[in-house]
Amino acid sequence: LLEFSGDDDFYNGGSFYTNSTDLGRLCSISFQVDVYCPPRKRTRISAPFHFGEAEVEQNKQPSIDVLPDECLVEIFKRISGGKERSSCACVSKHWLMLLTSIRKGEYESSKVVKENVGSNSGDVEMILSEEDDGYLTRCLEGKKATDMRLAAVAVGTSGHGGLGKLSIRGSSSSRGVTNFGLSAVARGCPSLKVLSLWNVPRVGDEGLCEIAKECHLLEKLDLCQCPHLSNKGLIAIAANCPNLTALSIQSCPKIGNEGLQAIGKLCSKLQSISIKDCPLVGDHGVSSLLSSASSVLSKVKLQGLSITDFSLAVIGHYGKSVTNLMLSGLQNVSEKGFWVMGNAQGLQKLVSFTIASCWGVTDVSLEAIGKGCANLKQMCLRRCCFVSGDGLVAFAKSAGSLECLQLEECNRVTQSGVIGVLSNCGLKSLTLVKCMGIKDISLEAPLSSSCNSLKSLSIRNCPGFGTASLAMVGRLCPQLQHVDLSGLCGITDAGLLPLLENCEAGLVKVNLSGCLNLTDEVVLHLTKLHGATLELLNLNGCRRITDASLAAVAENCVFLSDLDVSRCAITDVGIAALSHAEQLNLQVLSFSGCSGVSNKSMTFLKKLGKTLVGLNLQHCNSISTQTIELLVESLWRCNILF
Repeated sequence: LLEFSGDDDFYNGGSFYTNSTDLGRLCSISFQVDVYCPPRKRTRISAPFHFGEAEVEQNKQPSIDVLPDECLVEIFKRISGGKERSSCACVSKHWLMLLTSIRKGEYESSKVVKENVGSNSGDVEMILSEEDDGYLTRCLEGKKATDMRLAAVAVGTSGHGGLGKLSIRGSSSSRGVTNFGLSAVARGCPSLKVLSLWNVPRVGDEGLCEIAKECHLLEKLDLCQCPHLSNKGLIAIAANCPNLTALSIQSCPKIGNEGLQAIGKLCSKLQSISIKDCPLVGDHGVSSLLSSASSVLSKVKLQGLSITDFSLAVIGHYGKSVTNLMLSGLQNVSEKGFWVMGNAQGLQKLVSFTIASCWGVTDVSLEAIGKGCANLKQMCLRRCCFVSGDGLVAFAKSAGSLECLQLEECNRVTQSGVIGVLSNCGLKSLTLVKCMGIKDISLEAPLSSSCNSLKSLSIRNCPGFGTASLAMVGRLCPQLQHVDLSGLCGITDAGLLPLLENCEAGLVKVNLSGCLNLTDEVVLHLTKLHGATLELLNLNGCRRITDASLAAVAENCVFLSDLDVSRCAITDVGIAALSHAEQLNLQVLSFSGCSGVSNKSMTFLKKLGKTLVGLNLQHCNSISTQTIELLVESLWRCNILF
């Protein structure tokens, strides 16, 4: 950098620089400059060299970051498209945060531009605007649910059709979603129509209020386990989202009557409401949702609330548009409440009704419900311990339109009650699950009438339902097509054969899983009588079923597509018989837990695999890993479980 020349006299005078400031500059860069001074030579500078501020400034690179945030925001507002904004958001977190602070309508490209375009017919006014109809769906779960990801979603979706549905399920308590992330979505995604928040403990009213302020098109809101959301956020939604049609609130301890009253008053399009385990919700909140003159509520679910008979009276009187109703865990509602609801005659459009764990449901109140709901088609009773067989028969007689009846853990219902229901109404489907009061008793009196309308019969895990009961049902219901008897350990071939022989329409789906005492004789009769119509057969756990049953299936079944013989006494011989069936086109086949199936079946499985889309070989210990790998390679269209 410096050249030195001159005579041999050593310069021992003062400083080169008379100004101490210049000397300091020289010292400050001494680590960058090498100076050579020959002995006894006077040094002089042959070229001018200035250590000044301008030289130091040359080393600094120009940066847009020197601009204040206000200027950057104004620049970002003028970026034309969503792709360019996404590129800017990738520069740094700081830029991403600035972009999320800009509302969708503040971008220049979002403003409507009018251009007059000349044409042969005259001037045509063209309106250009950025497309934002809410086509996109995003779901963030667990550790992926953070404010940064929400901010990226808000910026990234704005130029690609707009975000229409957002679901956040689970969030970290330390770095999960907060009000900031929800506010970013609100500002960047005004097209949002569906919002679901599950288990987000750090989101409060501030974030929900921002959603209400910006997302006026919101139609569906689902809040679950949000401990910091209160009536304030719900009131904001009611005031700013007039298009709300569905609201679900679960385990939100700070939401109560005040928020629901605002929803009932301001959201005239609300069609579906679901409230579960909210301790502050009482009669005033529920009644305000239904008593509004403009109420069009069609689906109502109330679970685990501290409401009383008053709410049920309001539902019975004002629920003129309700088609689906579910009441569960209402411990403060008595028999009077259900009786009044039925006698109010307001539930004329009710089609589906589910009652679970409500002590107020008795024989008297159930009959009143049947009389007051003229169009009721589906009824489900779960853990209603005061409903007996006589009450069930009275309900079936009064509910003239009833088609489907489901009873779960109703332990006072007896065999005579079930037979009485089948004899006195036009049911199409009957389901009994874990009804311990049913005892297998042979009735000496002849059955008065048959139930020709019943197409589907499902009796699961009812240990008292045995051979005698099954034989009576078989004589009563000759038009059965779907039969599910899973878990009935007590039935035998003698009880099931009469039912198979009396089914005139032809069985389509048969589930006998867990019926330990059934043998090949049942399968032989089943395939001979109904092989032309049978499409599904489940024999999972029927340990007395052998290869003879598979041979009968291969010979007689034409349309069978789903066969499950898991944990049966099946060997390679049975699989070989299946593979030789010419008319069989199985799609789903399960041999799980069949230790008799070995590597010898690989050729037969390959042949069956031409039509299979699902094959279950789990716990088949006699099949080697190498054979499984060859099958996976060969049957590449089939989903194989092993």
